Amino acid sequence: MSFNSIILKERLSQWMLARERLLQRTGSQEEIQIPDASDICSVEEIKLQQPEVDNESRRFLSRKVSMPPSKIYPYRVSMIFRLVILVFFLQYRVTHPVHNAYGLWQTFPEHLCMRYNEPGKPSGLASVDVFVSTAEPLTESPIVISNTILSILSVDYPAEKVSCYISDEWADRLTLETLSVTCDFARKWVPFCKKFQIEPPSPESYFSQKVDHLKYNTYPTFSKQRRSMKRQYEDFKVQINGLITKFQDAPSEGWTMKDGSPWPGNDTTNHLGMIQIIMDHNRPHGSDSTALPQLVYVSREKRPGYYHNNKAGAMNALVRVSALLTNGTYILNLDSDHYINNSRTFLEAMCFLMDPSNQKICFVQFPQRFEGVDANDRYGNHNTIFYDINLKGFDGIQGPFYLGTGCFFYRKALCGYDPSFEPKILNTRWLDLRKKSPRDNHGHYFSDASDESRSSLLIQDISNLEREFPSSFQSMEICFGQSPLLIASNFVDDDIFSSDATVEEILRAAIHVISCDYEEKTAWGREVGWIYGSQTGDILTGLKMHARGWRSVYCMPVCAVFRRSAPMNLSDHLNQVLFWATGSIEILFSRHCPIWYGYGGGLKLLERVAYINAVIYPIFSVPLLIYCALPAICLLSWKFIITPITVEACVWVMLIVLSIFANGFLELRWSGVSLQEWWRNKQFWVIAGVSSHFLAIFQGLFKVMLRLKTKSSTSTRTCDEDSAIEFYKFKWTSLLILPTTLILINLWAVVAMIFSVVVNGYGSFSPLFAQLIFSSSVIVHLQPFLKGFLVRKHNIPAVIILWSLLLATMFSLLWVRFDPFITRFKGPDIEACGHEC
Repeated sequence: MSFNSIILKERLSQWMLARERLLQRTGSQEEIQIPDASDICSVEEIKLQQPEVDNESRRFLSRKVSMPPSKIYPYRVSMIFRLVILVFFLQYRVTHPVHNAYGLWQTFPEHLCMRYNEPGKPSGLASVDVFVSTAEPLTESPIVISNTILSILSVDYPAEKVSCYISDEWADRLTLETLSVTCDFARKWVPFCKKFQIEPPSPESYFSQKVDHLKYNTYPTFSKQRRSMKRQYEDFKVQINGLITKFQDAPSEGWTMKDGSPWPGNDTTNHLGMIQIIMDHNRPHGSDSTALPQLVYVSREKRPGYYHNNKAGAMNALVRVSALLTNGTYILNLDSDHYINNSRTFLEAMCFLMDPSNQKICFVQFPQRFEGVDANDRYGNHNTIFYDINLKGFDGIQGPFYLGTGCFFYRKALCGYDPSFEPKILNTRWLDLRKKSPRDNHGHYFSDASDESRSSLLIQDISNLEREFPSSFQSMEICFGQSPLLIASNFVDDDIFSSDATVEEILRAAIHVISCDYEEKTAWGREVGWIYGSQTGDILTGLKMHARGWRSVYCMPVCAVFRRSAPMNLSDHLNQVLFWATGSIEILFSRHCPIWYGYGGGLKLLERVAYINAVIYPIFSVPLLIYCALPAICLLSWKFIITPITVEACVWVMLIVLSIFANGFLELRWSGVSLQEWWRNKQFWVIAGVSSHFLAIFQGLFKVMLRLKTKSSTSTRTCDEDSAIEFYKFKWTSLLILPTTLILINLWAVVAMIFSVVVNGYGSFSPLFAQLIFSSSVIVHLQPFLKGFLVRKHNIPAVIILWSLLLATMFSLLWVRFDPFITRFKGPDIEACGHEC
């Protein structure tokens, strides 16, 4: 009987009234008898109320509360709509196969050389400018930078077509001295590489290989020269170590140059721009008259009060300097620890960029390959799922993302031009001069001996256009800045525009374009060059070019093209992932978000979906964190969110699991990724998801709301044998607290479940089976942390364990206080619906 019943209230009030009358008659509470029914009400009233009493006793004890149609119907419609769309999408994919979606491109460098680089004739291959960005001083060994430079200088490509630019953001004297010593050794190393076709062209990697180099070499003098070269390389490393010792501690008065003047970079935050051509390719340098590529040192101007946009700003400075000095048709971007592993790298890229059938290619991206990784790849450093599966699939739509390094750019695409070779942000009258330049059948501009007089003519035309079309010239300056030589470089794909200018004029213009205020009120960083606005500006840079209608190519030769050292340990790896994920969150809440950016342009629908996935993936860490914690909570609280599994439900679950495994198996089959690599990537995805990705959501939102400037990320990477022991150590970082907390909670839950089975018998095991599987899955995915608890050499710092225990205890107390499994339902409104409720 309901306590809120109206009839019960009336009967209780009548009984209380009769009891008061009885007390008034007797005057005391002794010998109180229960009043007769006549004292409460008459027999006729009882008979009249009996049907209501009978109905009240037969009313149900519980009932279903219906969901309002305004809430349930939209959800049902959305689910039906999703299923219908899925069916139509599968039907579309079956009936519309993508015939040009190649799993792996095949290049033919021999055909390229036969067409553009015939022996005895001037090379017709395009010129390439290589940009190398250096790390913070002493966080990376100078010998690593030297090996990267030596591998670039040793490529199998015409030396007069290659120029290397080093960006030194810290104006470090050690970097400049290292480059000078490297050039001296390059005069011996490069001829040796080209004579004996040395692979890889990096001396450190070559001499550390444990292979028989004499097995397939037929040169009689190779063994002797190789031993001599190895001794010279050891002497070279001794010189580098001497420089490290010399420049490790700066004197109080600062460094001085050879002429006695103070070094401009003594104050790394306030110094003039510096450019030094360390090695020029106008004359032979090698021991056997072998020409070497050009090497240029660049340190842009730094002033307090200016934000210099980190690596993206440094790359844009190199774009402007290289446009004035060499103006290479293509640009290769490398990090300082990213050396060339295949000397035919440039030819592999040119097979796409110089192909007449591929006129819309803006960049060719190569995968990143890592060395210094343990045999088991415990922390998924190789990231083969991303490099060997995901990026391959992008070739079927509009091409892969720009990954920040190991990429060949077409300069015009990087400078704001669309595939029709017209900069959309400029006035079309400026294209007349460019259209008069000779061009081959695949859109590349060139010049021959008969066009040498065109350079002075071009500069004169720029001056005449400035007077004749002041508004158009102003729009050109708004785009590229106030440098006539830089503007003139946009009309050709070589340096002929500056052949009549003196070296002093060119260097003066180059110093001007790397000043800290040159980009103000220009399109640099917004529409031209590397795009600003996020820590991961590489995604924005690629998105801009794809939105203009360009496409990219993912090239995966059999021999790895580039190699670099992997992060030292799990803590460094998680900090690097946090940096990338925070940049993705910044893009998600910016005007460049691919959800709403680029409509009406050349960005294809599926490419847009790929970019959206690249910026929202940190948000997936929220449900992942819930799923990692919920099974343990169910085991500890004895509250189950999973209903008893029926046979039908078991069949559907098994079908879903089988489809997931079948999809993964087929991916591994066509990509060539091993099962162990796949599992290591899955493990690290869970570890990064519950740590770096989750923290990146709050860190990214915090930066967006407060409009904080982005900072560059530097991590120490070494691959020495002495540092191999450090690979498995857990270094202190707050990112390790949450994964450690999760594994503690799940271990606690499993132990509690086993104890419950022992105490209560095996009959209590049935409702715990599903939760046990989920908790065990979480523990297996977080196995590196479990190993840190059990194995001494992998020991987790005590501070991380203490914080994790504190967090787990606080969470448990909050769970007990606010139990979410208790349904708080007050029931219907009695006054509104009456006794029929």
